[in-house]
Amino acid sequence: MSTKGLLARVFIPTAIFSLLYLLAGYIYPIPHLLLFFILAALVLMPIELGIILNASKKEYGTWSLRSAFNGQKKIPVLQILIIAFCFFGIAGLLSAFAAPVENGIVAGMRETVLSWLPAGFDWTDFEYLRSFSRPTLVLTSVVYVVFNVFLCPITEELYFRGYLTSHYQKQNWFTPILIAILFSLYHFWLPFHNIFRILAFAPVAYVSYRKKNFGISIVFHCLCNLFSTVSFIAAVFA
Repeated sequence: MSTKGLLARVFIPTAIFSLLYLLAGYIYPIPHLLLFFILAALVLMPIELGIILNASKKEYGTWSLRSAFNGQKKIPVLQILIIAFCFFGIAGLLSAFAAPVENGIVAGMRETVLSWLPAGFDWTDFEYLRSFSRPTLVLTSVVYVVFNVFLCPITEELYFRGYLTSHYQKQNWFTPILIAILFSLYHFWLPFHNIFRILAFAPVAYVSYRKKNFGISIVFHCLCNLFSTVSFIAAVFA
């Protein structure tokens, strides 16, 4: 996969998805967070998994996720968990010290962008979320947990740390760092946390690449999303 092919596979799917999310956010009167994951299930995840399935068909002759596991090696589960939890702890420190600095830097830009959009696009606008009925909030929270903690991070890791990383033509120490940077920039819907995401994900991506096992990054990603999801739901129902 050339650099051009890599960039196309990173930014075309998320551009299509983000545009649909933006348009749908002006139309459908449901929590934008719920709308986001519905569209992720219908658009973004099928595109990413479809690319992996198609690559596996070309490479191995069968429709499978095998292409994402190219070059992967088994390591003890306990080792995966220990490494992932260590990096999760580091991410916690970054969240406490680095994230607030970045938030301060981009605060003005963030307020300007969000002022152009309906309230629902600001996921931290808890008053907007509380304007919906309790059953709607419960449904949104359940969908948030299922997709944000499990389905989305696993899909993204299969796609980024598995398929894209292993198929990029330039294989060296910087490859996983580059993929981590692109992974951060791919979040068009959350564009104000790139520094934190890169600092948090680049080290674990590098170790996963060296260990040849992206199970480390899957566990790490799920842990990070679990923490943010629980914190978010607690704030909504406070």
